[in-house]
Amino acid sequence: MQGGRALALPRILNLGPQEQQRDHWYSVRAVGEGSGRVIEAMVYGEIGYFGITAEQFVRDLREIDDGVSRIVVSFATIGGDLMDGIAIHNALKDLGERCEGRIVGACYSAGTVAVCGAHRVTMAENGLFMIHNPNIDWLQGVESAELRAYADLLDKTLELIVTCYRNRLLSVSDEELRSMIAATTWMTAAEAQAAGFVDEVLSGVTIKAAVANVKVLNRYQNAPPEAAALVSNDLPDDPAQEPTPEPDPAPDPDPAPEPEPEPDPVILAEQITTECAAAGLSNMASVLIKASGLASAAAVQQHLVRAKAIKALCVVARMPDEAGQLIKDGLNEEQARVKLFDKLVANSDKIQIDNKPPLPENLPAPTAKAVDPGVIYASRKPKAS
Repeated sequence: MQGGRALALPRILNLGPQEQQRDHWYSVRAVGEGSGRVIEAMVYGEIGYFGITAEQFVRDLREIDDGVSRIVVSFATIGGDLMDGIAIHNALKDLGERCEGRIVGACYSAGTVAVCGAHRVTMAENGLFMIHNPNIDWLQGVESAELRAYADLLDKTLELIVTCYRNRLLSVSDEELRSMIAATTWMTAAEAQAAGFVDEVLSGVTIKAAVANVKVLNRYQNAPPEAAALVSNDLPDDPAQEPTPEPDPAPDPDPAPEPEPEPDPVILAEQITTECAAAGLSNMASVLIKASGLASAAAVQQHLVRAKAIKALCVVARMPDEAGQLIKDGLNEEQARVKLFDKLVANSDKIQIDNKPPLPENLPAPTAKAVDPGVIYASRKPKAS
């Protein structure tokens, strides 16, 4: 409490702009069978808020973790909400020796905190690793006493960051580590390995660009050109190679294949109607029939996939009523994501976004009997003598 009112809990995060990342890629899956089974998780994009939350990550991981399989979590992230990063760090740490954190591109800020929870950390030779001081993304309307309290909070948060990094067997002293954090230190894979953040540098790994806006880097100190390349997906060119010899003349083309039979529009319309009903999109069947023109099975499938993806986005954004119009407008998944994000920003003073998934629908009605005031009043009348 400060000055008689509660101190608001801030988001402590990287130094990016107020606008959050609109895109991210995230998945958790199991591949292989038996002793060769591996659980692969990919965290590409912002951590927390409109990106990948710790609650989502832990829930999805628990659903497929059998307690014995090897787990590889790949990171390509500019960072994000520090508290989500710490929660992911703790989740990886709890997995013990089964867990490998793999940096496959940019790994900045809260992303470095998260990956350091893994028992073993590997990094692509052309990746980039960055650590910096914690930062609060808003301080509007804050009084001096609250500012001092927030400063104390940041100091305590720094200790959390240091503790997370100390999960690794670092080769730098505590004083050197704090100096590196304060200076916003960028490290190549070799430098991160020398400092002890990384166990092994991997060669031949396809690097992943962090899905982000290059404006994020404008507020970081000493950002190297490699950082902009990783974020903007404009990676440096490979070294010049010897010219390749002219290829041999191409052989004569094969005869054109027989044309496919004309699709049956009745069957295609029935497919759309059935799949829309199963996906809770019955009112969109006629829209998709018109949009696809029932031209082919591929065209029908394309529009069904688009509609289902848009509905899923609207559910996650807690705006399910927007799905119908977005589908009617013919937007693809990416365009719908941008529209939803713009609406969230426009309504940010009217709605509350949290990290929890929406509650299940059709919850059972309460069974408690309603209170009858008349019965209560009657029971208070004096009994006749």
